[in-house]
Amino acid sequence: MELIKKTRIIPVAVIDRIEDALPLAETLRNAGINIIEVTFRTEAAGDSIRAILDEYPDMLVGAGTLLDIYQVEEAAKAGAKFGVSPGINRSVVEKAHVLEMPFVPGVMTPSDVEKGLSLGLKLLKFFPAEPAGGIKMLQALAGPYRHTGVQFIPLGGVNAANAASYLELPVVAAIGGSWFVDAKLVAAGDWDRVAELSRQAAAIGQAG
Repeated sequence: MELIKKTRIIPVAVIDRIEDALPLAETLRNAGINIIEVTFRTEAAGDSIRAILDEYPDMLVGAGTLLDIYQVEEAAKAGAKFGVSPGINRSVVEKAHVLEMPFVPGVMTPSDVEKGLSLGLKLLKFFPAEPAGGIKMLQALAGPYRHTGVQFIPLGGVNAANAASYLELPVVAAIGGSWFVDAKLVAAGDWDRVAELSRQAAAIGQAG
């Protein structure tokens, strides 16, 4: 979790083919980003996590879109260093705790935030960030919960144009984004474009 806060930017990738995992990881590392969240939306997710960690054991590889306890177990077996979900589900969070997997569930409302705090979580994903009110909503949430030490990772509509504005908020630990690891670019093997966008994203994270 400390590395997430240090890097300040998390690429959220959908990998359809296992053969794309290592080129993507290498491209990100060369751009100065040693972290990736591989979403569990494809059959290749678990094997992609294993492949990346086998080749780059120092890389912080997480699993996203974990919707049930079985996916949490699968992600843990693949070696995922952290887990993420779009919403907050007590059984999923508790399973992650049992497996000693750091977990970042998605929240959108004050009630969600309080549920996260009740589960002992201080780092929460704000999702979907832009549709849920974006920066203004995060500023509103910061007031009543600042003293708890809770921090957020906004994701959903975050892009190169607004990323820096999110990172300026003290309540934001990092941002998550897919614009620089777009699934279409990955599927096309356009690593030059992914590299260019990733370098730009890394610069935003470092500046923030």
